[in-house]
Amino acid sequence: MNSAQPAVVNFAPVPHSVELREIPVPAIGPDDVLLDVAAVGVCGSDLHQWTAEHSWPVNYPVTLGHEFAGVVSQVGTSVDSFREGDRVCSETAAVIDPTSPMTRVGKYNLDPGRKGFGYGVDGAMTQHVCVPARCLHRVPDKLSLDLAALTEPCCVAFSAVVVNARVVPGDRVLVLGPGPIGLLCAALAKLCGAQVGVVGLKRDQNRLEIAQDFGCETLLPEAAEQWCHERDGLGCDGVVDAAGISATLKMAVDLVRPDGWISKVGWGRAPLDFSLDPLVQKNVKLQGSFSHNWGTWERVLALLASGQLDASRIVGGTWQLVDWEDAFNKMHSGEIAKGVLQVGMV
Repeated sequence: MNSAQPAVVNFAPVPHSVELREIPVPAIGPDDVLLDVAAVGVCGSDLHQWTAEHSWPVNYPVTLGHEFAGVVSQVGTSVDSFREGDRVCSETAAVIDPTSPMTRVGKYNLDPGRKGFGYGVDGAMTQHVCVPARCLHRVPDKLSLDLAALTEPCCVAFSAVVVNARVVPGDRVLVLGPGPIGLLCAALAKLCGAQVGVVGLKRDQNRLEIAQDFGCETLLPEAAEQWCHERDGLGCDGVVDAAGISATLKMAVDLVRPDGWISKVGWGRAPLDFSLDPLVQKNVKLQGSFSHNWGTWERVLALLASGQLDASRIVGGTWQLVDWEDAFNKMHSGEIAKGVLQVGMV
């Protein structure tokens, strides 16, 4: 194995400080595996670091990429649950405190000391990545590695819609923002039996067509209120805010029905410029949704392998690692919903 490898590296907190660099192949510890990366998804958070519009601390320089799958090529001396040749995908919580109260109850995704791939430690937009064995899940034989790389965003959506919300068949659920997470949230709400409307702008036409493929209704912002009130005039049962900006949260507060819920999964740096008193008046549950844990990953992998959740619908193309910037640009412009970088055999 070569001692150096190409990697997509975010090297400074200023716009477009990302480039292809040579980095060392990492050494692994006793509890780690070395993973030969097959495919890695491009996330909106990768784009936010590329444009320096993120709101989280980054350990510069860092290799991007936290949605990935591959093949185990080396195992640490204490690892007995995986072996060379295993097809796996990885969770994102690269560093956690095993003594944290959140970790002890299985919610290590909420450990305050958690550091993830792609911002806290080097991620997978490269050929070989060091991964703690506890992060790995076996990829079912029926699932290709390029689609297994999308398990992570599917888990984000599963947490937002299934774990942290309360969708009941027949609910009217409004999804704000037709980005990859919003589209997957819409697909999962449909799986739960909801009537789903997805709100986007005119420039989101390509992404809104994907929402239609999932069986959802698509709406411009000015049509959302009418759709939410069609059943009994009180609003929709739940809203998923997958855009994260102040305007979409205000829309969610305005359109949710009394005793409804809002699941906020989108990130946004701007402060709120409106009152949250309507949440009190309407007895609405506002739920933040962050990351995922082991049980969610196992369920989502089963959904992907069975075809019940067809994540391939959101993929607008695949690129080689050297062409990462083209994938980033096409996602950033809204031309595609999701790009996948293919590194090894998928």
